[in-house]
Amino acid sequence: MKRLDQVLASEGVPAELELVIDHVMIACKDIAYKLGQGELAGILGATEDENIQGETQKMLDVISNDLLKDILCDNPYVKGVGSEEEDYTIAGNPNGKYLVTFDPLDGSSNIDVNLSVGTIFSILEAPADDRTGDDQGVFLQTGRKQVAAGYVLYGPSALLVMTTGKGVNLFTLDRNVGEFVLTKSGIQIPEDTAEFAINMSNQRFWEPEMKQYIDDCLLGEEGPLGKRYNMRWVASMVAEVHRILIRGGIFMYPYDKRDPSKAGKLRLMYEGNPMSMIVEQAGGASSTGRMDIMDVQPKGIHDRVPVVLGSKNEVAKVVAYHKS
Repeated sequence: MKRLDQVLASEGVPAELELVIDHVMIACKDIAYKLGQGELAGILGATEDENIQGETQKMLDVISNDLLKDILCDNPYVKGVGSEEEDYTIAGNPNGKYLVTFDPLDGSSNIDVNLSVGTIFSILEAPADDRTGDDQGVFLQTGRKQVAAGYVLYGPSALLVMTTGKGVNLFTLDRNVGEFVLTKSGIQIPEDTAEFAINMSNQRFWEPEMKQYIDDCLLGEEGPLGKRYNMRWVASMVAEVHRILIRGGIFMYPYDKRDPSKAGKLRLMYEGNPMSMIVEQAGGASSTGRMDIMDVQPKGIHDRVPVVLGSKNEVAKVVAYHKS
């Protein structure tokens, strides 16, 4: 079986980008080890701090963020990093070619109950100008500009799912040798599905279009969609998207009225864009409900966005509800 570096070389990935990805993986392997230790490592529980999103940080949120931030800022090819856990972007090497954004531990509310969590990352080329990585303006590019995106799912095994724009590959961490090895290539999401994932407890806050779509799903064969749907919800975007990649489905975290000042719950740069690149490369679709997520022009590093992604034909149905 091929190692990650062998697959990247076969895809013609530049050596500089390969080193950046390698450093992301070094941090993720460390995170996987610490998660495996759990209570034995003394890393469970919450801190007394909040991140820039106003969320209480788990201890492992902070540890994971520091691991990724420190190794990437020392990489000679990284100009700057942006993290969901940091107020501002952080400068790396002024001559670096790449920018890296990440959610160090998605679904961290699941840590203390031993459910799946993950790390999401996105890599952009840095603009060829004199700005440094602590200028968030260099990061404000659409998702179409990503040169690589991926996630590591920490579950019964540690899995890396990644794309460099040439399809989607799945790697499994071989703990005996400490390497990610290719276990599935060219992943394709089924175009049709009868499975949706959404947080139903927020239903009363949704827009009418989303309410109508879910109501029609629940009507089953007797409703306008003409089929019986199953619902899933893990409260970890990495776990939800991984299920969709393996067997199809649709994941939704729509706009809601709890805080009208926010365009959505999920972050565009750390979650929306990288997951959209992966899903689209696997033959799926991603949308805000009204436009493709990767066409959204960010105005700030922590911008939020409604998310609808997964099986292509089902996403098209949700978009049609919004357009009507």
